[in-house]
Amino acid sequence: MKPQVVVVGSFVQDLTWKCAAFPAPGETVVGTFVTGPGGKGSNQAVAAGRTGVPTLFVGAVGRDAFARDARIFYRTEGIAARFVEKPPHATGTAGILVNAHGQNEIIVALGANAALRPADVPAVALRAARVVVTQHETDLRTVAAVLRTARRAGVITIHNPAPMRTDFDPALLKHVDILIPNESEFAALMALWKIPLAKKLTASAVAALPSERLHALCRTLGVPTMIVTLGARGVLVSQSSGATLIPSHKVNVVDTTGAGDAFCGGFAAGLVKFNGDILAAAHFGNAVAALSVTKFGTAPSMPTAREIAAFLKRV
Repeated sequence: MKPQVVVVGSFVQDLTWKCAAFPAPGETVVGTFVTGPGGKGSNQAVAAGRTGVPTLFVGAVGRDAFARDARIFYRTEGIAARFVEKPPHATGTAGILVNAHGQNEIIVALGANAALRPADVPAVALRAARVVVTQHETDLRTVAAVLRTARRAGVITIHNPAPMRTDFDPALLKHVDILIPNESEFAALMALWKIPLAKKLTASAVAALPSERLHALCRTLGVPTMIVTLGARGVLVSQSSGATLIPSHKVNVVDTTGAGDAFCGGFAAGLVKFNGDILAAAHFGNAVAALSVTKFGTAPSMPTAREIAAFLKRV
């Protein structure tokens, strides 16, 4: 079956240390270590693919052991993937610290991801999809080309501006149907616009904004639909017709790493499952994100279709 969700983005090998508390500068703490597949693009593709919606991931890797493991992982998952080798670049890596509260600190080395080019992405797959998803962990010129190609073909385009970068060009947003930032990314986007007060917003201030005020700010960006993920508060869906705040689910939080990716991938799959119904897809993505934080890790924590169905019956 042809992919209905195409995710173009990063694959990185997650190198994760779990500790009681984050070390202070110059301090060494003892923790535990695990490693596994990650990267915002890959995480989102796994989140979408595990729901049962046919998904294709497109990304770049080096010619190394991590690239070999990436291919094995996707074959095991039964999710289609196009890995473009970019020697002499190394496969991307991420150093992740997770404390006892499930909070995380992350450093990403993009490696081969930064060398992904428009020609590496099959245009036929973009045009045949129902939803195309991008992020900021690859070359932003490639991101813009992918979004432009998909939107011209009438495909729904989703952009997750994570992580925010100094080379981000706001003109990219004209190719975006649905923009999904978190609080810090939203604050950074506001800083690019000449809006009084909004330029000085912090992530914590965004999280505390009344829904009506946040919705009004969303409308200044010119994107048809914005979904701001607000952590424990939930997600705000902003459209020209109005805004809806979807509260988060109360779950036992183990590790918040990848929760935003879980929402994006789950939401993309939800658009397919619910025939473009944005609110239904957002509720679905919210459930996927909630389940992801109950497990340790990123891609391995993404829930399956069976787990999601059982969870939705309980809530």
